Amino acid sequence: MKSFSELIKARRSTRRFTEELLTPEAVELILKAGLMSPSSKRSTPWQFIVVEDKEILLKLSEAKPQGAAFLRNCPLAIVVAADVSQSEAWVEDAAIASILMQLQAEDLGLGSCWCQIRGRQTADGADSARYVCDVLHIPYPVEVLSIIAVGYKAKENTPFDASLLRWEAVHIGKYDSEGSLSACHGFKK
Repeated sequence: MKSFSELIKARRSTRRFTEELLTPEAVELILKAGLMSPSSKRSTPWQFIVVEDKEILLKLSEAKPQGAAFLRNCPLAIVVAADVSQSEAWVEDAAIASILMQLQAEDLGLGSCWCQIRGRQTADGADSARYVCDVLHIPYPVEVLSIIAVGYKAKENTPFDASLLRWEAVHIGKYDSEGSLSACHGFKK
């Protein structure tokens, strides 16, 4: 395992994957990361639908006109949804589970990419989340937040360049554009 600092620096969105399938052990570890994620009042409202079928992946890639095409060529996608009746913080709970699964994938040397579904529309203007629910037979009150594509990276991505960090977005004590973290306390840019 990499240090956490190295892990978050290395995790970049991967949209091109090899055709190699994930091992059952890797899939289990990724799902465990999602299942162990924190949730509001320990409500654990999330539901994960694992998709490897190429025909279904093709349908999911049509959930929105831009930003979903990479799903058709990924070896595995995890649709992240949540039962909205279990938690008023279902969006946050599902988002935390999504990123923890992405970090676990990176730790395993795999690539991943988040595909936002909630609040998006299909090419013909239909609700993307409803479209995904229809494709996967997801019943109400379960709502879809995202789809996480996972697979072996077709090429390695360049790690995040720490010189691009926006220290001006960090404020100490109160919001103050003159007193942002970059202007005080000797923090390195």
